[in-house]
Amino acid sequence: MTILQPFKTEIDLKTGVFTPETGIIKRYLSQMRSMFADTDAVERILADEGDRLLYEVYVTKLPEEAGQILHCTTIIHPGKIGSEFHMTKGHYHARREEGEVYLGLSGDGCLVMQTQEGATDVQFMKPGTAAYVPPYWAHRTINIGEAPFVFFAAWAGDAGHDYGTIERDGFRKLIVDFDGHVEVTDNPKYR
Repeated sequence: MTILQPFKTEIDLKTGVFTPETGIIKRYLSQMRSMFADTDAVERILADEGDRLLYEVYVTKLPEEAGQILHCTTIIHPGKIGSEFHMTKGHYHARREEGEVYLGLSGDGCLVMQTQEGATDVQFMKPGTAAYVPPYWAHRTINIGEAPFVFFAAWAGDAGHDYGTIERDGFRKLIVDFDGHVEVTDNPKYR
């Protein structure tokens, strides 16, 4: 295991921005075009507006190994693709036996989870909500509000990410706007 010196990161609790900035991942609609149910809406937005920024992740650069605690903030920008709210890609951990903790910092969102055996769960989040992602649960976060949804996450350094399973199969549940209300519905594209 890599032995590190203690350090700190300042986090703006409203915006999620890290100081010092050590790395930012930006996810655009074109990178997630197959993950939204309404593919016509995806193509229309890309043609009419260009490539929309859906979310940003501020990461702390740490060794991805046992004993380390990786952490980040994620900022999901408000908006919808068709009736589906902006969301993260979602993933399982490569080491399925590792969990994760999320803490809502600002805005309104929800955490959608599922197991490969078919269980699903949705936890609605706001500032101050701590949500636990147990081992073996895939997880995706959605902004259901009008302002950016910002949350902090921490997980085991050797957990890894398995995005491929979600890219291939999708999530069982979608979070959509139905006549001005947030609804949880089945994903017609789920395999």
